[in-house]
Amino acid sequence: MAKRSTLFIRIVEGKNLPIKDITGSSDPYCIVRIDNEAIIRTATIWKTLSPFWGEEYNVHVPPSFHTVSLHVMDEDSLSRDDVIGKVSIRKEALTAKPQGLDCWMNLTEIDPDEEVQGEIHLQISLLGDGKVPRRLRCRVLEARDLAKKDRNGASDPFVRVRYNGKSQESVVVKKSCYPRWNESFEFELDDPLADSLLTVEVWDWDLVSKNDFLGKVLFSINRLQLAQQEEGWFHLGPDEPKHSQDEGTLGSLRLQLRLRDETVLPSSHYKPLTELLSQSVGTHLNGNWPDLIMLIDETTTSENRQEVANNLVKLFLGQGLIKEFLDMLFKLELEKTTEPNTLFRSNSLASKSMESFLKVAGMQYLHRLLGPTINRIFEDKKYVELDPNKVELKEAGCAGLHRVQTEADVIQQSSALLQSYLSELMAALLQSALYCPLLLCQAFQQLYRQVQARFPEPEYRKVKFIAVTSFLCLRFISPAIMSPKLFHLREKHADARTSRTLLLLAKAVQTVGNLDTLVCCSKEPWMVPLQPAIQQGISQLKDFITRLYIPFICVCPLDLDLQTRMSLRCGSMEKEGFLFLHKTKDKCIPMTSPMAAYDKPAACLTLPYHSHAALGSFISLPKIRAVEKVEEKCFGSANVMQIISSEDSGQQETLYLDCKSVNELNQWLSALRKACSHNANTMSCYHPGIYKAERWSCCHQKEKTDPGCDKTRHGVTLQEWYDPLDPDLEAQLIYRHLSSVQSPMRYLAVVWNGGAGQRRPVFLTRFVFSLRFGLPGEKKADVLTSLFRILQDLRDAHAAVEAKERLKYRNVFLELQT
Repeated sequence: MAKRSTLFIRIVEGKNLPIKDITGSSDPYCIVRIDNEAIIRTATIWKTLSPFWGEEYNVHVPPSFHTVSLHVMDEDSLSRDDVIGKVSIRKEALTAKPQGLDCWMNLTEIDPDEEVQGEIHLQISLLGDGKVPRRLRCRVLEARDLAKKDRNGASDPFVRVRYNGKSQESVVVKKSCYPRWNESFEFELDDPLADSLLTVEVWDWDLVSKNDFLGKVLFSINRLQLAQQEEGWFHLGPDEPKHSQDEGTLGSLRLQLRLRDETVLPSSHYKPLTELLSQSVGTHLNGNWPDLIMLIDETTTSENRQEVANNLVKLFLGQGLIKEFLDMLFKLELEKTTEPNTLFRSNSLASKSMESFLKVAGMQYLHRLLGPTINRIFEDKKYVELDPNKVELKEAGCAGLHRVQTEADVIQQSSALLQSYLSELMAALLQSALYCPLLLCQAFQQLYRQVQARFPEPEYRKVKFIAVTSFLCLRFISPAIMSPKLFHLREKHADARTSRTLLLLAKAVQTVGNLDTLVCCSKEPWMVPLQPAIQQGISQLKDFITRLYIPFICVCPLDLDLQTRMSLRCGSMEKEGFLFLHKTKDKCIPMTSPMAAYDKPAACLTLPYHSHAALGSFISLPKIRAVEKVEEKCFGSANVMQIISSEDSGQQETLYLDCKSVNELNQWLSALRKACSHNANTMSCYHPGIYKAERWSCCHQKEKTDPGCDKTRHGVTLQEWYDPLDPDLEAQLIYRHLSSVQSPMRYLAVVWNGGAGQRRPVFLTRFVFSLRFGLPGEKKADVLTSLFRILQDLRDAHAAVEAKERLKYRNVFLELQT
């Protein structure tokens, strides 16, 4: 059994932000924090007070997290970025809205006394003669992950203990966010029966200015009397919030957030449901109706269809049945389609599943295909416009010449540029048949064949091509061209000029995907200059579709297993960065080639050096013991991570990787932690600093082999970065969907028990028809009977887990009372 918490975050847009620049505008971006740990940085939107981001993230979070906060900043190139405001959402608010939040939220001022983080290790006990306590003892041991309040990237923390109007203070530990005190403080209990509070505060000592607040913990004396002693790590909380005069004047953000807490049972509990789903696909292969998948199709709504499609795609990928699953959905879609021109144009389960499949199995292929063209457009920064109503001659003027370009000159040059971009892209698409992933090839080929069999008439000869291009071009390539940031092709959104170029190129690709230039040119006549390149692109696109299978058979041995063949087709994960090594005395070694590649079949993290080859070329993934962040003060960068691994000799090696941004940092942490999730001998604690000047910079311990002063973190990872398949989680999510439509399915039982004359829901008509006429008589009732039994077994298993949890908490409470 495991607890899985996933947080969906969509940062939509902002409005009415304050002016921070002398130009009368701002350059806003957002930083997302989970309990004050920065995990996401959005793109900067330049020169606007109403930015639009539209960025989506799925984040794995530990079930024990407290707060999600979004800090809006104004980027400055010459000075420190300005703070605009923040939005904070408590976990309780997200839990109270299981359907999710979708609203505008006002930005509030960032109060330093509320920006606290970290934990403190305390031992609190009541001492006295007999049963009546006379003294209160508070032992302050250590703290970890404190906020950094000083310019040196650390703090000078001390503890202030308050009780009954009296206070005592610890010594100051200089330059540390992981201090150790090991001091005890005692107070006389004036009235042992009174319910008073013990307050433990942590402060950052400053010589000149006012001390900075780092957090506090409160304890009830009455509660302590029940337990006599309380020891552990306690989360530091903020001070009392202050009412700001700026509230409501800092603008607002539109956010969409949804927290999902799932209790995932052991695999054996989900095996019957997975087998039933697999049998439904197998039934289709034998010529019968896919009963259970059809039921899921009929009971999804526009709100949850995409999520259900994602779950099914990942489940069948894990079962090795994704090709059969998609083939079945194509057949269902074709059987209810009478007009070929509307094929796969709706947001059906088949369309959503294919979209999800393309993103899961084809993202690396997309990057290799579009990367060069997208990068060229961003680097060229050319003014491109075909619409005469939008041509701006002042933007197209030639400095240093006596003549300003005319409208015809602008359109002619724009047409030449767009034709060049489109020709380059379509040529790359034709060549990509050599490295298109095997599963994508198979999916497109079976879609092509099924549509050809469904509409064999000569007048519909283009429909089989359009069926493929409607997914490849209209739902995959074109959206990526229009928003390369959202498909991880670029780190930042395009400016207005580049966005227009991308939009025009995406329109041209959509026209190529429709295999018809007349419709587009009739609606937008200014697209006519692109017609020669579009016609050539249509020919190349058709050639690409018919050649998908051939390259793989030629270049890849057929005796390789599917996963290895997939990896050969997909390539590897590549990122650029800088490498630090202890043995080089913490100097930076810049890399001119791609810094690292995660190659799953080889099970190693490859480090191809431009020089220094003698330092080693790879780290075996099973030998990685921890992947963690490094304190900013160590290298003067907030985006440094460390990879701790063990050599065959038992010696421990540490590599430091400097990433370009917080997103780059968390993408690395996410990918490597998931790749090493099943490693043995992982570390439970580590040093967030470096060993320098005969001591650790974080906790000042002098022993180099000290196990560590902070616990390793594996809870927060980004879901979309090489997320491994988790069939148990996907089965749990499908079970939850089926449970939510339990009432309509119960109605089917009435139908089987003689209630067929009753009026049934329209969305179940096709499913009931399939049960009556599509399956043999002895199997009709088995479909629902098996499903109801499986769902009931899963409900019982979840109820048993919940009862066990309640019993555990009850026993803990009784132990405290006694």
